[in-house]
Amino acid sequence: MNKQSKKIIIFDDDEDILSICSYILEEQGWEVHTFTDCNHIVEKVAGILPDVILMDNWIPDAGGIVATQTLKKDEALKLIPVVYFSANSDIQLLADHAGAETYLAKPFDLEELERVINTVLVNN
Repeated sequence: MNKQSKKIIIFDDDEDILSICSYILEEQGWEVHTFTDCNHIVEKVAGILPDVILMDNWIPDAGGIVATQTLKKDEALKLIPVVYFSANSDIQLLADHAGAETYLAKPFDLEELERVINTVLVNN
């Protein structure tokens, strides 16, 4: 049975995080797309239509809150779950303010990454 691979977009300007997350997720059969900025975010996301988005708080240029809010205002994209991630101690408040479905505090371990992604997939 040919199971279509799940797609994920990671927005983060930290190349190390992008490469680690990409490696782990690709091992699990994800099709991973990465961006180091959130400019033209609607076009980027609409062109891929991922199952999940990982959004860094400090993504250039507008930042993760504005980027997430922009997606949540778009009729075609608003149902795609966003996992907000940041090293900020107020991450829960930031994620709520952004309208993200859930959040992941940095630094995170890979089990947490998998758990959070699986949670939003199940609930979506």
